Amino acid sequence: MLTRILFFALCVVFLAAPAFGEPKVSSDTAECLACHANSTPGVVADWQRSRHAQVTPDEALKKPALGRRISVTKAPDKLNATVVGCAECHVSNSKKHKDAFDHNGAQVHVVVTPEDCAVCHPTEMNQYGKNLMSHAHINLARNPLYQDLVKSINGVPTFKDMKVSVEAPDAETNAESCYHCHGTVIEVTGTVTRQTKDGDMEFPVLSGWPNQGVGRINPDGSLGSCTSCHARHQFSITMARKPYTCSQCHKGPDVPAYAVYQVSKHGNLFSSVGSEWNMSAVPWTVGKDFTAPTCAACHVSLLTNASQETIVERTHQMNDRNSWRLVGLGYAHAHPKSPDTSIIRNKAGLSLPTELTGEPAGTYLISPAEQFARLRVMKKVCNSCHSRGWVDKHFDRLDNTVDKTNKSTLAATQILLTAWDRGAAKGPAQGDSMFNEAIEKKWVEQWMFYANSTRFASAMAGADYGVFQRGRWDMAKDIEEMVDWLKFKLNDKSNHETLDKQTGTK
Repeated sequence: MLTRILFFALCVVFLAAPAFGEPKVSSDTAECLACHANSTPGVVADWQRSRHAQVTPDEALKKPALGRRISVTKAPDKLNATVVGCAECHVSNSKKHKDAFDHNGAQVHVVVTPEDCAVCHPTEMNQYGKNLMSHAHINLARNPLYQDLVKSINGVPTFKDMKVSVEAPDAETNAESCYHCHGTVIEVTGTVTRQTKDGDMEFPVLSGWPNQGVGRINPDGSLGSCTSCHARHQFSITMARKPYTCSQCHKGPDVPAYAVYQVSKHGNLFSSVGSEWNMSAVPWTVGKDFTAPTCAACHVSLLTNASQETIVERTHQMNDRNSWRLVGLGYAHAHPKSPDTSIIRNKAGLSLPTELTGEPAGTYLISPAEQFARLRVMKKVCNSCHSRGWVDKHFDRLDNTVDKTNKSTLAATQILLTAWDRGAAKGPAQGDSMFNEAIEKKWVEQWMFYANSTRFASAMAGADYGVFQRGRWDMAKDIEEMVDWLKFKLNDKSNHETLDKQTGTK
């Protein structure tokens, strides 16, 4: 029986396989394919198109160093002669997985994690662990200020007696909003019996699932999801290099990287001639394989010149070429030293990387020297197409934009602080939220939408986006609207106090 299963599975794989030659499938994976070729044909078809299905780790290690997509120095013995299939990802490390369950005699785990991928890609996993993205769930869930902001966005409002009350959002609402990108916590909550063509089978019930957020907390305790960028089950480097992949979370208006890229000259080049580029080459040669950067070219990929000299090394840290953290909270600032930003406290005790008035929480942020070192690496990418004068001037303008947008945020913050101080609104000092009144929401828009958009437009050579689309015009208008709101509230408060005195009421 097993022989027939193996024969059938190998036929399924071979018939759909690209011209790499016959894949070398393990007996465990063959058993998986025998059923899943029919039960989940889309999954199997995707895997058949992947490099995992065609190249063994041992074969991958025989490639020249620059051409390798694998960072382990020696393939595990069990992978010397077989490709990476179902069992290699979903069975091999099941002892570490709380989501593992008995499935046709094998201990199978549902969620494949960075630690599973690290069997072949340890360098990438270690780099990703230093990335803010890997801690995205923790950084949101363990920050009381951010949780208050989440409640103000996702909470269910009710209106009674001329007041709005907001109930805390439930887990499912948060899972399909903020934690869709930040990542959920995947936990086993029980089991369920389902009818299948092979009879009744028992499966684990997972909370927080499905999810492929960048900071997902996995059942084996690891952080992150490689499939955020390398989607299952092809795990394509081409997909990860195209800006559409990053647009899943970086569309805006809070992080408008993709929206800016679309209207930039780089985005125009990608849209116009990107179909002619070689998006799968390793290493990725500037001028030969592509002629304008995508997100991956600037932030991730190993780039070489025509002589195969390395311009920048591959990295999955993704911020180690960035001098500024442009996502203002509420000011642009140097990147945090630790990917776990939940530990940050400013002098006022708030979980913010700056004071409300803009001064950086310096103990927790990288030094100016480290900022310069990261900028120098990013400039190497830019200099592969542009002159030094062009590149230097570009980053001078970005520094100026950071300065001006931070000053605009400071003006908005001073208006808000005045509103709190004069009783027109209530803030933390009065035991209230920073995000539940109209002037507070306009303050958030000032830095989260408008200042961020202006900075991203400057950084990514899409400057027009940062003027009228959602940038400088909106920052200027927002300031005036906040002042008008404050004057109205103070005048209204004064009128009420005068009326109280006249009538003897309170």
